[in-house]
Amino acid sequence: MGRLQKRIEEIMSAVSFAEEGEFDTARNILKEERRILLAVRTGQMDRKTFRYAANTCRRIKAGLDVLYISPSEAEEPLLGQCLSELKESGIDYRLIRKSGCLKQDIIDYTTLKKEIVFAVTESSESLDVDCKGKGKGLSDAWENLKCPLVVVTDSV
Repeated sequence: MGRLQKRIEEIMSAVSFAEEGEFDTARNILKEERRILLAVRTGQMDRKTFRYAANTCRRIKAGLDVLYISPSEAEEPLLGQCLSELKESGIDYRLIRKSGCLKQDIIDYTTLKKEIVFAVTESSESLDVDCKGKGKGLSDAWENLKCPLVVVTDSV
C-alpha cells in the first residue's frame, strides 16, 4: 500500500509541473527507475558478459547493479577495469559484494529490488552448482525468480 501511495504522490507532483509548463520535469518524475543485475563470481567474470550488460543498459537507459560474489575481500583486476568503463560511459552503477551462493543471492536481490528488469550472469555452469544444504528448496525458489534471467555463454 505504501508503494501505491508514493506513486500517487509522484503523479500528482508531475501533474503540477505539467500544468506550469515544465513538461520535462514532469516526465522525469514519472520515469520509473530501471536497473539490470549483473551477477558474477570472482575468477569467472568475463568481458563479454560485462559488455552485454553495459550495452543493454545504454539501449534501455537503465542503471546497472553488479552483484559480485567473492569469498574474500580481494577484487579481481577485470572488475576494476569494468567499473571504470561504466563510470566513463556515464552508466549509473552500484557494486554489491556478497560471499554466498550465486543462485541464492540473485533470488534474494531480485526479490528485494523491484526495479530490476532482468538479471545477467556469465554461464550456466555457475548456476548448476546448488548451495550447500539448499538442494530442492533452492531449485523451487529459482523457478519463482521475480525477473527474467539472461545467461551469456561462449558458443563452441
